[in-house]
Amino acid sequence: MIIAEVLFPQSKPMSLEAATAIFQSTAPRYKGRPGLLQKHYMRGQDGLLAGAIYLWESREAADATYTDEWRAMVTEKYGAPPQIRFFDAPVSVDNT
Repeated sequence: MIIAEVLFPQSKPMSLEAATAIFQSTAPRYKGRPGLLQKHYMRGQDGLLAGAIYLWESREAADATYTDEWRAMVTEKYGAPPQIRFFDAPVSVDNT
C-alpha cells in the first residue's frame, strides 16, 4: 500500500466551515475511484493548511488520479498548487 499526503498551504486562514463545504463538494469524485482504499480530508487547526491523506493500493493508482487536470482543479479550489509526498505503508493498525 501507498500513502499520499497532499497539502495546500493557505495564504489566509480557512474556517472549518469553509473547509468542510469544499471537502463535501469534492468527496463524491473519489467514491469508487479505482485503487483508492481511503481518503481523509484535513485542515490545520490554524486554518493555514488544507489537504488529505490517501491510502492507495499502488503508486500507479495514485498517479492515475493526480493528473494535470486534477492538479488544475484542486489549485482552483484551494488557491494553491498541491504538494504531494508518497510513503510506503508496510504495516497498518485499524482499531475500528
